[in-house]
Amino acid sequence: MTVLHLADETEAADLAAYLSRLLHYDRGAAVRLQAAGTALAVFGRPPSFEVLAVRAVRLAKPYEDGLAVTLDLTVSAGELLESVDERAATAGVPAAVTGPPWAGVLPPRGGWRPEPGLPAPDALRATVSAAVREFRSRTEELAPERRGRTELDRIGRDIWSREIAGTGLPVRAVHAAQSLGFLRPGAGPEDTGLYSSGAWLRLRTPYGSVAVRREGRQGLGAALGFSVR
Repeated sequence: MTVLHLADETEAADLAAYLSRLLHYDRGAAVRLQAAGTALAVFGRPPSFEVLAVRAVRLAKPYEDGLAVTLDLTVSAGELLESVDERAATAGVPAAVTGPPWAGVLPPRGGWRPEPGLPAPDALRATVSAAVREFRSRTEELAPERRGRTELDRIGRDIWSREIAGTGLPVRAVHAAQSLGFLRPGAGPEDTGLYSSGAWLRLRTPYGSVAVRREGRQGLGAALGFSVR
């Protein structure tokens, strides 16, 4: 088994926490791994949020025995989590699995431009908290006979699809960033940014990124530099 040597115990612990959160939303979650040099990107898609989450992990060295190759495959998130050894700061790479459709279309690697208007992290967290309270309030007001999945989904779409301060970034993307441990208290405005590239928007924090396709700009494919395999 290929062994990844992470930079330190903190990197291993953060990777394990990220995988655990993904599995909380989908026990059968898969993640796509891309590594080159001393950087590993772990892509996941928690179904509740309909976004692409990216956790960057620092490596002490590319691979065991110094193999000079890149890594790009989709694996079980659960098996990867089981292989993480926080004390040794290592993770074994499980056997590849047939990836879900999202794993074949990733955001472009370059061409990202900063977008203005993103509120400070504290304001973003406050927006999510207000959205959660609104969802609870509106669902609790429903008559029992109306409290079905269809009505709950309708309320959820109304709330979570709203834009953040006219930036085009939906509230659900910020909710995902907070739920996955990316939008942590203490981070300042200089640590968080919004970027765009083609049809994609990306909320970047020191702990990870959340990317989302903008509505009305689907199907642009390789013309935007997507990594498709």
